Amino acid sequence: MANGGPVQHGFPHLDTVRAAITALYRRLSYDTVQTFSSSVPPADVAFCDTDDLHLGAQRVAREMVRHYRLPDARMVVGFREMTHAANVELTAGPEYFVELNDRFRTHRRDIGAALAHEVMHVYLHRLDLSFPGTRDNEILTDTAAAYLGAGWLLLDAFREDASSSQKLGYLTPEEFGYVLAKRALVFGEDPSVWFTSPQAYTAYTKGMARARHDEQQPPLTAAGWAGRRRYAKDRRHARDHRPPPDPQPGASYTFTPDGDGPLRVSFPCPTCHQRIRVPVRGRVRARCALCRTVLECDT
Repeated sequence: MANGGPVQHGFPHLDTVRAAITALYRRLSYDTVQTFSSSVPPADVAFCDTDDLHLGAQRVAREMVRHYRLPDARMVVGFREMTHAANVELTAGPEYFVELNDRFRTHRRDIGAALAHEVMHVYLHRLDLSFPGTRDNEILTDTAAAYLGAGWLLLDAFREDASSSQKLGYLTPEEFGYVLAKRALVFGEDPSVWFTSPQAYTAYTKGMARARHDEQQPPLTAAGWAGRRRYAKDRRHARDHRPPPDPQPGASYTFTPDGDGPLRVSFPCPTCHQRIRVPVRGRVRARCALCRTVLECDT
């Protein structure tokens, strides 16, 4: 939890974020991801200063349990002085103990954001889904919370001005915006209407620009002129050399021979980032087997 200190910006964890989205689809399946088409509504996690601290925290925790579909999980929420925003004790359940930083006693509107992250830890624990290393596992947790409809609260908790700052979670604000944009493109839901933080809205627009950029990479037909020209040059080199050379730096596609058959190109799905492999033969329509996105390609 950044509190008054510098906030990291940009997309330094983008590869891990994309791997986390792929892992979610692989572990949950397309059909299960689709059941999270509606985000946590602001009214269900609203917390005003006149609410009882502990009863209000328990109410918000129950809402997170309901949203993540953990009906047999019970959250016991307490407060203590600590460095991090929150902590959850992962056990066999059904009872889980969540500790929140004492700071939230007076910053109650951000309790929902902290619980969105901690209850997601429980959800992933029950799925037996994790990444090696603390940092990558926390990035997975933030990504899952945002992609499954509760992480907009984490981005909305980001506030920054000339004299102070606050940010929850391990993703940068722009990376939260990126994941929320990915979700918005799948479900047609605009989370920006719920933001109370103007800095959150700015980060979301930057994340949306990056998410749109994913949809404009060759061999997708939506790629721009420069990308198409670079792709044609790499394709020509691949046809002239066996095995094909690596593409130019920054390219997400790779060419591979299919035995004695036609050349094939491999590229990431712009929705779930699983790699798709299709023959190099001009216009083709590809369907991602993981997230079922239909892609128009010019290979």
